[in-house]
Parts: sequence; C-alpha cells; structure tokens
Amino acid sequence: MTIRFIGLDADDTLWHCETIFQDVRARFSTLLADFADAETLDDAMETIERRNLALYGYGAKGFTLSMLEAALETSGEQVPAATLARILALGREMMAHPVDPLSGVADALEELASGHRLVLITKGDLFHQEAKLAASGLGHHFTGVEIVSEKRAETYAGIFRRYDVAPEEAVMAGNSVRSDILPALDAGAWAALVPYPLVWSHEAAHAPPGHPRYRELSSLAELPGWVAEIG
Repeated sequence: MTIRFIGLDADDTLWHCETIFQDVRARFSTLLADFADAETLDDAMETIERRNLALYGYGAKGFTLSMLEAALETSGEQVPAATLARILALGREMMAHPVDPLSGVADALEELASGHRLVLITKGDLFHQEAKLAASGLGHHFTGVEIVSEKRAETYAGIFRRYDVAPEEAVMAGNSVRSDILPALDAGAWAALVPYPLVWSHEAAHAPPGHPRYRELSSLAELPGWVAEIG
C-alpha cells in the first residue's frame, strides 16, 4: 500500500492550543467569582459553547462570544461593563497569543514532506487558523490547507476527491478521536492518534483499539515510521 496523502490537524497536534483556552477559562472564572462559583460557571460555559457552535463555529472568537454570554447569564445581566471589557481583552490575547509548535513537529513534517503530500485539515476561524500557520513557521511543508466547519466522514471524503487521492492512500493524524480519527476511518483512510494532555470535553470519544487502520502514537515523531510501515 502506497501512502500519497497525509492530513494533519493543527491545534494541539502541531502547536499548543488547549493550554491557552484552559488558562483563559481560569481567568474568566476569577472575573466572575462574585456571581458564580467555578463549577457553575464551567457548566454554563459548556452549555453555551455547545449551543453556539452552530452559529459561531470553533475557535477563539466564538469562545469569546460565549464567555460574554455566560457572564451576562450567570450574573443576571448585572456584570459590570468593565468586566465585559476585560473578557474582550482575554479574547484579544487569545487571538494574538504566540504560536508554540510542539517538540519534534518541525523535524517530523520535514521528513514526511520529502515523500508525501501534506495537507493541513483543521477546524476554526479561517483568519485565525491561517495566521497561526503563518506564525508557526511550518507552512512551507504543506501543499494545501483545508479549514472546515466540522470534521465528518463526508468532509474527509470530499477532501480526498479534491486532491485526487483514494482513501486507502491517505493518513489523517491528530489529537482528537472524535474529529481526527473516527470520521477519517469511516471515510476509508488510515488514522493516527497523537494524544495531547488536555482534551476539550466536546472532542472526547473512545478510541477504536484493534482497528486495522488505526494507530496511537506517543508523538508526531513516530508518524513517519508508521507511514513507512503501512507502505
């Protein structure tokens, strides 16, 4: 089997992301401490974020809007304007946060790109994801960038058709079982899970151990070896 196409997730696969969200969640909780305890606020954010995904999609902008909505809701619309301004400032910090590639990623991409077509397949805001890729210094390894609203089997199938590659000639690698693994397998591709220590609850799902086209790796540095093994 010849692997011609390698799809790679971005956030928490190539660079740190969830750590930034967790830090902002903690600071947001401190800002709203006069109106709700941390658990109540977390529950409100979880509900509001899920409700807003269909409207705002994924990423820092939608997260910021959800924080504003949670602040108004949990405070009974009594939250001071100054606090809302600080929440907006948290959102701007997230958008401007330096991009910190994970250890070993650059070397792994260089090795993979020497013999395969690499395509970034990620969810989130178009502007922000493109900006992060540019800031990462990794963009030159990729022949294509696909920023999608959701990752489903039909999403991957459509991408494979656009790049004229059969599913069995494609590998998808990422940190989310829900988004990077299960739908890629359903589309007929191979899938490599590269776990990240923190996982947003929305992305949580059970891995498919024993699946013939699935492998869990300890880091992206192991991906070239697995791709070679498939071949």
